[in-house]
Amino acid sequence: MRVNAFTVVPSLPESLKRLDELARNMYWCWDPEILALFVRLDRDLWNTTYHNPIKMLGSIRQERLDEISRDDGFLSHLERACRRFDNYTQGNSWFQQAHGNSGALTVGYFSAEFGISETLPIYSGGLGVLSGDHVKASSDLGLPLVGVGLLYRQGYFRQYLNADGWQQEIYPENDFYNLPVVLLRNPDNSPLTIQVDFPDRAVAAQVWQVAVGRIKVLLLDTNLTRNRPEDREISAQLYGGDQDTRIKQEIVMGIGGIRALEAAGIHADVFHMNEGHSAFLGLERIRGFMAKYSVSFETALEAVRAGNVFTTHTPVAAGNDSFPASMAEYYFRDYVQNHLKIDTQAFLGLGRQNPQDRQEPFCMTVLALNLAANCNGVSKLHGKVSRGMWRRVWPGVPVDEVPIASITNGVHIRSWISQEMATLYDRYLGPRWAENPEDESVWTRADEIPDAELWRTHERRRERLVAFARRSLRNQLLRRGEPENEVRRADEVLDPEVLTIGFARRFALYKRGALLLRDAERIKKILTDKTRPVQFIFAGKAHPADHSAKEIIRQLIHFMRDPDVRRHVTFIEDYDMNIARYLLQGVDVWLNTPRRPLEASGTSGMKAAANGALNLSILDGWWCEGYDPSFGWAIGQGEEYKDVSLEDDIQSAAIYDLLEKEIVPTFYQRGADGLPREWIRRMRASIQVLCPGFSATRMLRDYLEGPYMSAAAESVRLVADNLKGAAQLADFKKRMKQHWSEIQVRDLVARTDSEIGVGEEMPVEATIQLGGIEPTDVLVQIYHGPLSNKEEILDGRASDLEYKRSVDGVHVFAGAIRCESSGRYGFAVRVLPRHDAFSSPFESRLIYWA
Repeated sequence: MRVNAFTVVPSLPESLKRLDELARNMYWCWDPEILALFVRLDRDLWNTTYHNPIKMLGSIRQERLDEISRDDGFLSHLERACRRFDNYTQGNSWFQQAHGNSGALTVGYFSAEFGISETLPIYSGGLGVLSGDHVKASSDLGLPLVGVGLLYRQGYFRQYLNADGWQQEIYPENDFYNLPVVLLRNPDNSPLTIQVDFPDRAVAAQVWQVAVGRIKVLLLDTNLTRNRPEDREISAQLYGGDQDTRIKQEIVMGIGGIRALEAAGIHADVFHMNEGHSAFLGLERIRGFMAKYSVSFETALEAVRAGNVFTTHTPVAAGNDSFPASMAEYYFRDYVQNHLKIDTQAFLGLGRQNPQDRQEPFCMTVLALNLAANCNGVSKLHGKVSRGMWRRVWPGVPVDEVPIASITNGVHIRSWISQEMATLYDRYLGPRWAENPEDESVWTRADEIPDAELWRTHERRRERLVAFARRSLRNQLLRRGEPENEVRRADEVLDPEVLTIGFARRFALYKRGALLLRDAERIKKILTDKTRPVQFIFAGKAHPADHSAKEIIRQLIHFMRDPDVRRHVTFIEDYDMNIARYLLQGVDVWLNTPRRPLEASGTSGMKAAANGALNLSILDGWWCEGYDPSFGWAIGQGEEYKDVSLEDDIQSAAIYDLLEKEIVPTFYQRGADGLPREWIRRMRASIQVLCPGFSATRMLRDYLEGPYMSAAAESVRLVADNLKGAAQLADFKKRMKQHWSEIQVRDLVARTDSEIGVGEEMPVEATIQLGGIEPTDVLVQIYHGPLSNKEEILDGRASDLEYKRSVDGVHVFAGAIRCESSGRYGFAVRVLPRHDAFSSPFESRLIYWA
């Protein structure tokens, strides 16, 4: 049977035409004026359509549209909303004012998921929500950025729990024609498509676009009738399927994403790989340079590396995508031979920490590290952990010098703040808290917020959270077919006046969602205290294949069924951005219990802080930087354990101690006016410090002023004159490799046989044979620092030796070590290639230690 498809669109009266424009740009999800406009249109339908203005406009009764088209109040509201929208999207941005045309650059931002709103369910958790905040902050700053990803027909799974508390998954289909996405079209009105070659076939993908304020996000969809049935499923599910599905998704996103940008007429200068899923984009860019300029793989590689930025998010080894070498070879054999023109082992080596190890799988993180000149983790601690994880990519380089930097994550505050808190900030901080949230001076004005007003605002949000949790539990019980008396008990769960603690995140073993149950009797006593009770709200999904994480959820559910605690603990199913907002805006304390150092950053605590909640967390990820005892609590002191059972015992006990001795007493310590003054002081201090320090605009400026601008400048330099700079750099590296084995330190003179006084300098002179390498092409350094008991240099730092002279084919370099404190020290001499275009001294992967 042949099906003839057609599209039905909302029929809006002329005076309401711009509602469709407002609905199709997701700026509405963080602009209160536009959001209120859609709620005003039909509050019940807004909730029924789960905050989807496109579906809402297509479902609303025509009589209602005709009615409001004559409503002067609504039309005035629409006019204000349109004016705000036009001023935002068309007005001068910070980027234009700060950089003008001279700073023009466009960033291609690739991510496997984008969490912009619950309306567009193509995200699973932290990575996607961060991507969404990255895009929104780029829009606020006016940074020219375009997102690239996949449009998943089924998105991430929907969660529900069975009667035993075991997680079940369903995969409802997304109706793209009732979502804020638009199918891009060619001049002849045919859908814009790209093609990616797989073994024995080509796979086509059509390109959809999401408008997010000033930013566009391109999303690829392989569900086309011209594709094979199995290829139509490539873009079906986020993180679904097996390894074969995953590599096909990443080929489409990386290679297809670059082709989509070109097909859409978008020129990007910098390419940001947000996690390793999109690393194949580097290969496609190399292919493009080779074809356009008729250059070698090595030359194209240098041009591509300069413009690529890579952010790693995963300190858990299993979270970094790896594929069997045979699978990578199968999908890329023809691509490598026909386009990259290198041998298969050279290609596979790009994805291996040891390129010579043929047993090592092909890792997408390693590929990204090899194809990007600028690499970073997402917190200071995560940067350190990443340098240790991936040090073998740079053999011989001390771990502290591995060229992986860190840019700590931030959150788009306007997307997560409650309307009540936003109104409070407007009143006492002025509009700049929303316009320049990274400005510390703005947040100091939080001192002007009266204690009573801040507390009442927070209490209203806690009341709304409790009401929402009860409704959610009631619906969960009804869906499960529980008896009516059980359903009625949902209205007795939680108390809007009790200390409320939230724990909501992806469930995984290292996040330890059931750590509180380590001593069930002790936590039960804390929960059920007659005069100072406590209540917990849990939410979160486990990956469908992670049965250990599902068991943690099941343990929590069984604990909650204890008659003594059932009013004090609940679990909200199907965690998403909407549920997250209720929790973040209503809890008093936000709990985070990862096993250090496995939390790359975490951002939920930042969002909770913006709403006045206090953080109780392991010192991991962002909390290592954000923690201050004046406004939050640390579980432990940053220890790391080999015995995980002992770790759980110690840290669960620490949580109980903090609750019993500090958190609960502080919350319930009230003055004559009923206000918890010390708690409010902590809330205010937390807001003042954490809001500016962990805002997404601060994060974006860090990216812009760091890797984005440097990548753009270096890329321009290497690409100019038909890749002349890239060719010179490739030739330099080739020459270094040819002659590197000829380097030898012939003599080393230093005063190591006598003691050196603090404040004195110890001269060092090295005589080095360089063979066919010029002395101006190397960097000779002393690497020095305190010695451990194993004669290893600790906290080493490098000092350059200056070239002095050449004698009989050898070269003399000299310098000194300044001795700033007493103790036993050591040093070593090393030689590195030197080139102005290097992003780091270790870029060539060549290092000689004397």
